[in-house]
Amino acid sequence: MKSTFPESPGDLEFGEIAFQDTMIKSVSGIIERYGRDPSRLMDILIDTQAEFGYIPRPVVSFIARDLTISAVDIEQTLSFYHFFATRPSGRYTVYLNDSVIANMMGREEVARTFEREAGCRFGDVSADGLIGLFSTSCIGMSDQEPAALINGRVFTQLTPFRVKEIVRDLKSGKRLDEAMVEGLGDGANALPEIRSMVRNNIRKKGPILADGYRPGDALKKVVKMRPEEVIAEVKLSNIRGRGGAGFPTGMKWEICRNARSEQKYIFCNADEGEPGTFKDRVILTEYPKMLMEGMAVAGYAVGATQGILYVRYEYMYLREHLEKVIEGGRKKNYLGTNICGKEGFEFDIRIQFGAGAYVCGEESALIESAEGKRGEPRDRPPFPVESGYHGRPTIVNNVETLCSIVKIVNNGATWYRSMGTKESSGTKVLSISGDCKYPGVYEIEWGFSVNDVLEMVGAADVQAVQVGGPSGTLIGPNEFGRTLSYTDLSTGGSIIVFGRERDLLKDVVLNFLDFFIAESCGSCSTCRNVPVLLRQKLLKVLDARGVPRDIDEMLDWSKVLKASRCGLGLTAANPVVSSIRNFRPLYDRKIQHGKDYDSSFDMLAAVRASCDAVGRVPTLMADGGGAA
Repeated sequence: MKSTFPESPGDLEFGEIAFQDTMIKSVSGIIERYGRDPSRLMDILIDTQAEFGYIPRPVVSFIARDLTISAVDIEQTLSFYHFFATRPSGRYTVYLNDSVIANMMGREEVARTFEREAGCRFGDVSADGLIGLFSTSCIGMSDQEPAALINGRVFTQLTPFRVKEIVRDLKSGKRLDEAMVEGLGDGANALPEIRSMVRNNIRKKGPILADGYRPGDALKKVVKMRPEEVIAEVKLSNIRGRGGAGFPTGMKWEICRNARSEQKYIFCNADEGEPGTFKDRVILTEYPKMLMEGMAVAGYAVGATQGILYVRYEYMYLREHLEKVIEGGRKKNYLGTNICGKEGFEFDIRIQFGAGAYVCGEESALIESAEGKRGEPRDRPPFPVESGYHGRPTIVNNVETLCSIVKIVNNGATWYRSMGTKESSGTKVLSISGDCKYPGVYEIEWGFSVNDVLEMVGAADVQAVQVGGPSGTLIGPNEFGRTLSYTDLSTGGSIIVFGRERDLLKDVVLNFLDFFIAESCGSCSTCRNVPVLLRQKLLKVLDARGVPRDIDEMLDWSKVLKASRCGLGLTAANPVVSSIRNFRPLYDRKIQHGKDYDSSFDMLAAVRASCDAVGRVPTLMADGGGAA
């Protein structure tokens, strides 16, 4: 669709000139709002898109001039993130989740209904410019799929009938909130600043999510302690990062504390983009005060004065809610200067939204994004605790980790270590979804077995369980006795249950490979190429053209990914490797046995693209030797 803004002033009509003047004034105001700081480019682009529905190309040049940076710097950021658009994407922009769970719960028919009713295919905008249809990776609603974002508002548990109603209402001129007829969700979801149909689905509360939390108690306690004492207590608790990597939190804090710098930062990583994970969404909704108190405690311990809450774009509907909590913390003197009466204790928090990039869950990519750049992981060392945000020592902790810190301060390290196992102390908040009666959020102690989990969520006749999202491990019934812990089955929180009716290779492994291919930042040749090759091999197997050698090659090629820079690349082959290891018969039943080689090479198809590029008609030579 043609841009609203012409490329050159000579093409402008009077109305267009007036509109472009209005555009420039709006963008100028946005830039001023962020102090003309180039490192706040993400915020500037997000607010510009919110203003116009997309980011017109002339805006890029204007922002570059105003910030005194290259337009290329803006283009590289703009092109990296999934939710940025440079052309109109519809008055109502629909992003329908295409994760494995969404497909399990009926996404295909929902998508077909959207296309039929809107009058356009996915990836396009309707002829009248009213509705744009787009696919997107997991939006953090795996417990209530199929789900979609429509102009940032979440619509859950979609059916073909509901899609017909929604599109009909939008075409009739109703407001988006009028198209939401399901009612509001539970808890804080019903607050005026959220007004969402999303449900929390908290099925089991443990010590961290338990009722009775009183904001400020942990801060009032730490200000009577020396920072080193706070770190010692955290180390004694043996808490490890809850984002998946499991690095000891106290050790990370101690390194940052000892780093020499006048400025340090605390980052909360709320960019949960792993399909099947949604626990952070619930914590941000129901426990934001605890989270921000944990950030302030971390700031006191390491000597940081600034906290940045990095939230995934899909949770933009929580923005007003989170801002209100931050402002409330300032009024209570839990944020700001001389916190809780402690002279010299200064700490404040701002929110930084992403724009759709799974790789930004990696801590250095997250920092790059917060600096207004592409979310590409950095080479390490140096690590963020030594040189992070703007080159200063930076702590990056997960949402759940920071909430746990508050309870450790309030109840003591010994209390925390009394739960879980010797090597994996405390509790773990899980996001459980898929083929089970009770999908939702569960807080358990480390050491729970997979069988315990399946019984708890009402799952029967289970074929497989994905522990840790696509980057984790796919296990079968013979391993359901294994335990969730850092020494056995470690997980950042996602557990997906698959019943006997699921085609694990087609429905699960292929979907996960598509996810990794789409989300790779492209920086490493390993991550950029190997998942594509694995997908081609898998499709060959699914098409009954595979041979035993293909399976061996998939395992060999997967080893190459170990040379990747970050966790995404390192784990991108896990869906293939773990499924071959634990479900080899599924592959063996599809391949051709007794055959060593089958390329099924199609010469005509191979040369067609090159011939199209130069305007030639592909023909095969009489002897089959090639194209004429």
